[in-house]
Amino acid sequence: MSDTPAVAVVTGASRGLGAGLADSLARRGVRLGLCARTRPPVPAQADAVSRVVDVTDGDAVEAFLEEVVARLGPIDLWVNNAGVLDPIGPLAEAEPAPLLRHLEINVAGVALGTRAFARHVRGRPGGGVLVNVSSGAATRAYEGWAVYCASKAAVDMLTEVVALEEAGHGLRAYALAPGHIDTDMQARIRSMPPEAFPAVDRFRRVHADRAFTPPEAVAAFICSLVRDPATAGGAVRQRVPGPTAGR
Repeated sequence: MSDTPAVAVVTGASRGLGAGLADSLARRGVRLGLCARTRPPVPAQADAVSRVVDVTDGDAVEAFLEEVVARLGPIDLWVNNAGVLDPIGPLAEAEPAPLLRHLEINVAGVALGTRAFARHVRGRPGGGVLVNVSSGAATRAYEGWAVYCASKAAVDMLTEVVALEEAGHGLRAYALAPGHIDTDMQARIRSMPPEAFPAVDRFRRVHADRAFTPPEAVAAFICSLVRDPATAGGAVRQRVPGPTAGR
């Protein structure tokens, strides 16, 4: 594989980190498969396939992968970025429907994207790099974030298992905590009252200090993983170096 992937897929690419990754990868000349619940914008001058895809629909994910391959060629990098934050607040007060939908998107959606890409890598020569976007919340408990912390912990362990299962097929898998990114998700966190999310002041300080990790830094780190496996030091769980300790 070259210094940058020839073809990359980014889920949840309509806004926030996903859109930022798409822009950064496009500037590197990467051909892109982009999907989200709303059709992602295509970066200027990018060669891209952009589609509306529900990541919890396995057939839709497979069909999207096949379209990207037919249009752009074999996929070198797959980034499972699609995810949600709500519900926020004590678990005892959560409504069942949004709780279950959260787990469906953040865990099942990542599992289905991972499955599709692993099958793709198995079916062609050469390897591939999988990046599942995780969070510092995977390893740090926050009151009011029971479902989010649990979903990201699940992503970490899922990725570690897949790294073992697929190593012999040339797939390298990473669970990546990107740091604090200046997105609508961060704004949502900062809007919460302390009684629902007691750690809210920590995130407000990050905003006040502008201590954000830019999407370009995340893209650069991902490209370093593609270019040189030694960047990861043999670890599946990775964190983008930056001004804050975790997303």
